[in-house]
Order: sequence, then C-alpha cells, then structure tokens
Amino acid sequence: MTLSNLDLNLIVLIVLLACGVFSHNTAVTIAAAVLIVFRITPLSEYFPLLQQHGLNIGIIILTIGVLTPIASGKIPGDEILKSFFNWKSLFAIAIGVFVAWLGGRGVQLMSNQPNIVAGLLIGTVAGVALLRGVPVGPLIAAGILSLIIGLGQ
Repeated sequence: MTLSNLDLNLIVLIVLLACGVFSHNTAVTIAAAVLIVFRITPLSEYFPLLQQHGLNIGIIILTIGVLTPIASGKIPGDEILKSFFNWKSLFAIAIGVFVAWLGGRGVQLMSNQPNIVAGLLIGTVAGVALLRGVPVGPLIAAGILSLIIGLGQ
C-alpha cells in the first residue's frame, strides 16, 4: 500500500478516537466514532450538511444544558437577581461575556482557517488526557489564538 492509497483523514479520525478513548473524553470519542461511520458509509454525502449546521446545533444543545438549572428551578429566580448585587457574580458575568466573545472569535477563526482545527482538537484532547481538563476548549482556544495572531480585529 502506498501513501497515496491511505486515507489520511480517516487515520486522523481513528487517532482522535483512540485519544478520546485513552483520555476518557466521551465527547471526542463519540464525535470521532460518528464521523468515522459517516466517512466509511454512504452517509458521507451528508458532510456538507454537518459542516453547515453541526456547530450551531451543538451550541444550541450546549446552551440548553447550561440553561436547564434555571428552567428546572434548581437555580431560583431570586438567586439570579442576587447575582447583580454580588461582586463575585458581577465578575462572573463579565468573564462570561468575555468568554462568549472569545468563542465567537474562535468560530470565525475556525471558519476562516480550518487548517488550525486539528491542532486545536489535539491540544484539547491532550489537555483532557494529561491535565485532567474538560473538553470545552476548542472554541475558546481558537478565540485566544485569534487574539494572539491578530485576526478579526
């Protein structure tokens, strides 16, 4: 088998799958497995649809998860109102605004320069595996990277 016969994209997905399994990163493991299935079956015709809508659908699901404690009443309404009168909560609000802005820059950078996505994912998986991190970093990492390289000013 020659190098030209290898499907390097499939190999990268398999490596990401292995990294996800090794690091106990369920999100990366499931994502890589699903994409491998798409890649090796006729479902591959849906890649343009996944690329166009996948990130937005994921952000919607993440937002639902974040808002669920408010909707369920686990965080009472009076606690939400108190957050506007506590310095720690005000600081948390400011950081939340900053991180959301970073995430927006990250989406823009990842859209404009898809060649960096692999590095961001490898860094996230490494952070989970080696530093016991949490796999929420690619968009924020891309936002920080966009600040460092000065894009989207």
